[in-house]
Amino acid sequence: MSSLNSIDMLARLVAFPTVSRDSNLPLIDWVEDYLGAFGARCRRTWNEAGDKANLFAAIGPDVPGGVVLSGHTDVVPVDDQDWHTEPFELTERDGLLYGRGSSDMKGFSAVFLSRLAELNRSALERPLYLALSYDEEVGCLGVDRMVDDALATFAKPDFAIIGEPTTMQIVRVHKSLNAFRTVVTGKAAHSSQPHRGAGAILVAARIIEHLDSLGRKRRADGAESGCEPPWTTVQVGKIQGGTAGNILPSRCEFLWEYRGLPDEGPDDILEAMEAFIEQEVLPDLREFAPEAAIETTSMARVPPLMPDPEARAEAWVRGLTGVREGGSGAVSFATEAGSFQRAGVSSVVCGPGSIDQAHQPNEFIDPAELKRCEAMVDDVFAYLCRKN
Repeated sequence: MSSLNSIDMLARLVAFPTVSRDSNLPLIDWVEDYLGAFGARCRRTWNEAGDKANLFAAIGPDVPGGVVLSGHTDVVPVDDQDWHTEPFELTERDGLLYGRGSSDMKGFSAVFLSRLAELNRSALERPLYLALSYDEEVGCLGVDRMVDDALATFAKPDFAIIGEPTTMQIVRVHKSLNAFRTVVTGKAAHSSQPHRGAGAILVAARIIEHLDSLGRKRRADGAESGCEPPWTTVQVGKIQGGTAGNILPSRCEFLWEYRGLPDEGPDDILEAMEAFIEQEVLPDLREFAPEAAIETTSMARVPPLMPDPEARAEAWVRGLTGVREGGSGAVSFATEAGSFQRAGVSSVVCGPGSIDQAHQPNEFIDPAELKRCEAMVDDVFAYLCRKN
């Protein structure tokens, strides 16, 4: 396979419409075939349906102390967005590269894949690991399977760089993401006879109001996290229920989340909400409908990226060419870095492009960002070839 520069590689990757609701296998097939030319030892881990896969590849000796370069393959939809270019065709306009995933985050993957042509594999003293995951955009659903399988198969790496768009600045801390669906099941009745049923929407509203109060308390308590905003946030993103204005609704469901500071217990808000339901809401709901119920199920639990007291990965990455100084080092969006860290791999987030472009119509990346990332990846390769 002929070598591709980072822009050519990005064009290849953008052309795969890997929206999270669809399969990513065409991209995974293509990348695995491409990696074969570099002697990569590849492993796939799959989702339950078998239509999506993670790809983890090792290049070099099977010894401890390697580096993971990690990116996700999925992108968010383009539906109902006002695109001025074809979203799944990389387009250069006024010196910028437009396309879905150009910043979030196929740009990083394009760089590390394209730079393999410059890697002296025979000189590697430690392994290079390349990680491509599925379903990051819907809650980092694939990464834990990949990490568990990789650590059970290969020697443990020292560092992981997750290349989310940070304009090549180091992120060492991010919040957790905790997403849920709550379903209130009441009992339908004529609205003139509320004593014969249980209205689910008003009950859902009570729970949502309580969630709002929990979020307001987090803000009032204040924080110095460096994130923006610097407190744990709580929000409800979708609610639906009811059939008519004169019928007590028998069902209402809503989707909600909180993004917790790294030092906050990951279950604190969930437990507070469940205690409120058990003690305050259910007794009222079941007054005239003993069979009524409230059920909350988890949709995504993404661990935070915790501050590393030894700052091992941070100190190492800070010395790589192309990495920018600046920023707080803390962000509110979640990434897969917490999963690598939880597995014992010192991790940071650092990649080309801006998070301001993520999920937006006319998403773009500046080619200068790719150049900076190329310099960083080349330094990673040099580190892996250096004798201890």
